[in-house]
Parts: sequence; C-alpha cells; structure tokens
Amino acid sequence: MVYNCIDVIQRLVYPDFCRLCGAADARDGLCPGCRGDLPRNRHCCPRCALPLPPDIDATIPCGDCLREPPPFDHSRVPFLYGYPLDRLIGSLKFGHQPGHARVLAALLAQQLESLPLEPPQRLIPVPLHPRRQRRRGFNQATELARHLGRRLGIPVDARSCRRVLATPSQSGLDRDHRRRNLRGAFRLTRPLPYHHLALLDDVVTTGATTAELARLLRRAGVGRIQVWALARTPRIG
Repeated sequence: MVYNCIDVIQRLVYPDFCRLCGAADARDGLCPGCRGDLPRNRHCCPRCALPLPPDIDATIPCGDCLREPPPFDHSRVPFLYGYPLDRLIGSLKFGHQPGHARVLAALLAQQLESLPLEPPQRLIPVPLHPRRQRRRGFNQATELARHLGRRLGIPVDARSCRRVLATPSQSGLDRDHRRRNLRGAFRLTRPLPYHHLALLDDVVTTGATTAELARLLRRAGVGRIQVWALARTPRIG
C-alpha cells in the first residue's frame, strides 16, 4: 500500500518525459530515440553474461566459466554498461534520483518478459553494507527489485541476506582481487525455504559480488540461482 502511494506520487512529480533527453513522447521514462541508443548485450556468455567477440559461440559458456563454473546457473543481463545507460544508473546511485529505479526496472522487465524463463520464488537484491546504505540513503538494488518484482509478480526478499563486511572500493580491481575482498562479506539472517532464487543488481562488473552471494545461498541449500542485472561491463583483469 505504501509503495503504491509512492509510485503514484512519483508519477505526479515526475511526469513521463524521457529521463535522458527530456522529450515528451516517452514510454516508461524513455523516448524511442534514447531507447534505441541503449547498448545491447546481445552476444554474451549464457552463464556469466560476459560480452563475447562475434566469432565466439555464445550458446556455450565462456572459457572462464568452463574452467571455473560460477556458483549460479545463468545470468540475464540485457545491456552493456555504456552511454547512455550509464547516465541513468549513475544518476540513480550517485545523483540522488531514486525515481530512476522505476524506469530502469521497467526496462529490465521488458527484456526478461521476452525470454522463456521459469520465474524464481523470490528476488534477492544484492545488499549494501549498512554504512554505505546510510550514506546513499537507499540500496539501488532493493529499489530496482521492488519495482521489478511488482511488474513481474515475483515477491522480493530484502531481509534474509545482509552485507556484514564493508569492503573497500572495488573500482579498478581485477576479478581475483575483488573475490578476495568479498570473502565472508555476506551473511544469512535466517534459514531460506526457497529452492529457486534470482539475485538482482544494477551492474555486473566481474561477477565477484554475485558469485560470493550465490556461494552463500548454495551452502544454504538453494538449488537454482539466476543472476539478473541491467548492465554488464567488458572483461576487467
């Protein structure tokens, strides 16, 4: 009820103009032109969503996933982290624009709805450490999950997983350094009664964060784990 009221207020305060160029002919916050400019992640690894060269077979996992299979089953990340999508995501996270979460969630939902996916029992937004969440004022993954879950009819569980380790900034670190930073970063607050979950984040960089959280969920007995995100960066490290 409270979230529905917030959505109504947001639509009144922020009419449906394009959040990127200001055009009035917007649908779900983006005009056709800006929507067409979004960088697509069409040719990617089915396991980790890493963008692949056009001559690499995208129907089988990439070399990294074959050598060391990640603890999740597959990833659905329909866009690349680049202009102009990076502007929307950056404004959401760092520009105090939580209203952008509705636009980004609608964008992700449209892509997921076109895929033959069995819906998970719950959406688990990747948690922020409480200190960082206090500074930011919200967790962007939770905001995305709330809108996405309502649109797809999937309940959101933002309470069962906590981030207990305040890791230093991951920016600029390769995959191995990120993985070492994240060891023990998450903890469950209660037993999980689910067998099929989707982890939700805004951007996947190396996959180290979602992999660490997925390992925790595997140890808790979750049998199927998907990773959903808006954007994927190219290989780092």
